[in-house]
Amino acid sequence: MTSSGPRADARADPREPDRDCGRCPRLAAYRAENRGRWPSFFNAPVPAAGPSAPSVLVVGLAPALRGANRTGVPFEGDDSGTFLHAGLDRAGLDRSGQAGPGAPALRITNAVRCAPPANRPNAAEIAACRDFLRDEIAATRPRCVLALGRVAHEAVVAALGRRRGDHGFSHGARHEIGALVLHDSYHPSRQNTRTGRLTAAMFDDVLARLARDLGRPEPR
Repeated sequence: MTSSGPRADARADPREPDRDCGRCPRLAAYRAENRGRWPSFFNAPVPAAGPSAPSVLVVGLAPALRGANRTGVPFEGDDSGTFLHAGLDRAGLDRSGQAGPGAPALRITNAVRCAPPANRPNAAEIAACRDFLRDEIAATRPRCVLALGRVAHEAVVAALGRRRGDHGFSHGARHEIGALVLHDSYHPSRQNTRTGRLTAAMFDDVLARLARDLGRPEPR
């Protein structure tokens, strides 16, 4: 897959937070600390990446410190991204926007745009970023959303104005929410993939169901 590369001025897109967004004091302080420690890293809210009119929007948790926080592109630069992209490639999902007519375009973002300490955003930080996720979904109007993990799932449900209790998270679950279909997968974190909680075959099964919703042959 072709990387869209980091964007120095995410605020050029009003759906994205400002580079020095101060909504979350803890995350802003951590961002400032990392800018001093690793000045070559992106170290800013990581914008969504991919075509502007996707068939599928993938929503993760938050940028990893040495992954998307370094590269400026969601799910690039770490093991989680390697696992995710391998599965998307097997499913024939394209983030470059260059796969040709009929190929389902894909866009990737996170429920929380800034890297959190220990990869754990708190509830207030997830809520503070909800507007950006809501605007992303409303503007791009994907047919399907793939939520990677419980936090991403619950953030999507809240962004759509639905009750969490009506749409519980479980790996492989499928939720019809208006015209949109939400698919759930465990997050492809190293902790999940190395312990076998999430295997490539399990992820492929989720993507096969998603492919059916897109009216495509299931990946083999």
